[in-house]
Amino acid sequence: MDRKISLRNALVALAIVVLAVPAVADDMNPLLTEWTGPYGGVPAFDTMDLTHLKPALEEGMANHLTQLDAIANNPEAPTFENTILDMERSGKELDRVFSYWGIWSSNRSTPEFREIQAEMAPKLSEYGSKITQNEKLFNRVKAVYESEEMKSLRPDQQRVVWLSYNSFAHNGAELTGEAKERYAAINKRLAELHTAFSNNVLADEEGYVTYLDETQLGGLSESYIKGAAAAATEREHEGKYAVTNTRSSMDPFLTFSTERDLREKVWRTYYSRGDNGDEYDNNKLISEILALRHERVNLLGYKNYASWRLEDRMAKTPERALELMEAVWPAAIARVAEEVTDMQAVADAEGAKITIEPWDYRHYAEKVRRAKYDLDSDEVKQYLQLAKLRDAMFFVAGELFGFQFTPVKAGTVPTFHEDVEVFEVTNRNNGMHVGLWYLDAYARQGKRSGAWATTYRSHDKLDGRKNVLCSNNSNFIEGTPGEPVLISWSDAETLFHEFGHALHYLSSDVDYPTLNGGVRDYTEFQSQLLERWVLTDKVIDNYLVHYETGKPIPAELVTKIKKAATFNQGFKTTEYLASALMDMKYHTMDPTGLDPDAFEREALASLNMPKELPMRHRSPHFGHVFSGEGYSSGYYGYMWADVLTSDAAEAFKEAPGGFYDKDVAAKLVKHLFSVRNAVDPADAYRMFRGRDAKIEALMRDRGFPVPGEEGGAMSGEADARD
Repeated sequence: MDRKISLRNALVALAIVVLAVPAVADDMNPLLTEWTGPYGGVPAFDTMDLTHLKPALEEGMANHLTQLDAIANNPEAPTFENTILDMERSGKELDRVFSYWGIWSSNRSTPEFREIQAEMAPKLSEYGSKITQNEKLFNRVKAVYESEEMKSLRPDQQRVVWLSYNSFAHNGAELTGEAKERYAAINKRLAELHTAFSNNVLADEEGYVTYLDETQLGGLSESYIKGAAAAATEREHEGKYAVTNTRSSMDPFLTFSTERDLREKVWRTYYSRGDNGDEYDNNKLISEILALRHERVNLLGYKNYASWRLEDRMAKTPERALELMEAVWPAAIARVAEEVTDMQAVADAEGAKITIEPWDYRHYAEKVRRAKYDLDSDEVKQYLQLAKLRDAMFFVAGELFGFQFTPVKAGTVPTFHEDVEVFEVTNRNNGMHVGLWYLDAYARQGKRSGAWATTYRSHDKLDGRKNVLCSNNSNFIEGTPGEPVLISWSDAETLFHEFGHALHYLSSDVDYPTLNGGVRDYTEFQSQLLERWVLTDKVIDNYLVHYETGKPIPAELVTKIKKAATFNQGFKTTEYLASALMDMKYHTMDPTGLDPDAFEREALASLNMPKELPMRHRSPHFGHVFSGEGYSSGYYGYMWADVLTSDAAEAFKEAPGGFYDKDVAAKLVKHLFSVRNAVDPADAYRMFRGRDAKIEALMRDRGFPVPGEEGGAMSGEADARD
């Protein structure tokens, strides 16, 4: 699953603290101005004008640097109040600009925006370097960190100080002379390369579309055909059917299409994004990105990029992350061999006279599913209506978190597209307003593929309580107007997953803006955990109803779904782990003279990667890792978080009330959601579970052989501040 690496998060990775606000003038650039309107003010998405973006960024950066210079040159001795909290209050007008930037970048990209993006990315990097290399500012932060006052601060205040100090120290603040200049130059060039990489992938997603005619629709569902027709019409191919170059379109086509030659074409088109030898080819960019990252961490004294990146994560070291992945990998590829054997038997029985290839895997896995479990994914899909699943998420949020979601009347809150829905979130126990939740559910040109969550405004209590403005974004294919949108079981889990991020935002009860951040190999835990509620009886019984008859999903079909819960785990785990292992290999090697295509082939061969499936994200379109630094050498984090998820899910299973147990839910919200990054993740998990997480729960979840039950403690034993 794709996850959003927002510009703000990318800048945080460079130690940029962009958070608060000065007074504004009436004639200020509209992208900088204080948000007005209901609910504590909302972004003016309906009046976004791209001509304002560049000047808003430039003015916002300049104003923030001026504010930070004032803090750095304060003649008074450094204190928590006049240094750390003043930094927390600085730069909020620029933070508002980033909310608009994020919409243009992810939801409404255009060639005109991409030109601005390419021009501004290096300038934003320079701005970040001016902050992290502001020696006076760093010295004040360091003075607070090392002061006697630090000992008297509350734990959450100490964590704010440490996070502020570490964001400088970990990003070259103590470099001098030529090393300091080179570090900034590398960051500037990387910003250009990350932007180019991302835009190249988007160009291939937009530029390579497979058009079908009526004779090529064999096996496809009515809902898919209608969506493909609408996608073709949108692209001025009336009468055709478009398979777009995104996972949400590719995946069901490969699963159900009976046209093997077209399955191969669609498969090759999708997995060749960024790797077509044309102007949008990303291989040279990968080589330069890795070389620059390696050089940069060498300046800081680290042997490789991954050692630097993981130092303040739960895993701590590349070796610990690899230990987890390598513990699961043999079981995963062994399961693939079993799955391929089953699929080949089906193909042979049909007289297909083929050997299973990657473009056959999904198709024949579906046939095996039907044969082994008498489970038809298309039959299940008839009970998975997007609107009903949204209501199911609201139900779960009410039961666990006490949240009430109420539709906001159209026109009350500005949106950036007519399809965007907005809901007010309140505490149903006391009626208190919590925030707004935006849902942008449908695919369109200019929108990045995948699914993600983001915030426009986070909660904090620094200068009065701020309500949350957050959003979920998907790429479902919108069918005929008035008809329900049906989605797959996997898409339903993804929908709940991203909603888990939103609940994490909405649950925040921290005092300071910086504490709304997160540790990368932990932040997916809360969202992965929420996926477990899709299969709970209360969701099944009340929200999975047939889109035509309105009848609940039959009990026997539910039984089949549950029995098949570990089906195809070889494919799912192996395609993910291959990408995660490649990410770690890229960032623990010397990249001198690297040929990414050759390295990918050789590295996968050394892992005994099954030939029947690809890694989930091949290197030339691995945006998590190469379009920014949010997940670089951190893609393993999904599995690290999934160990926590499996272990936490067992806490609910063991409770008297199961997945709706009030006591366990209260502990979940208190220790794992509301604290955000105010508590070290390892400590937070121990407070919830009473111990560290264990890998055995993950192996049981996936139906893999469980190693010796006597051990398995996994989560980070050392405090992240050590």
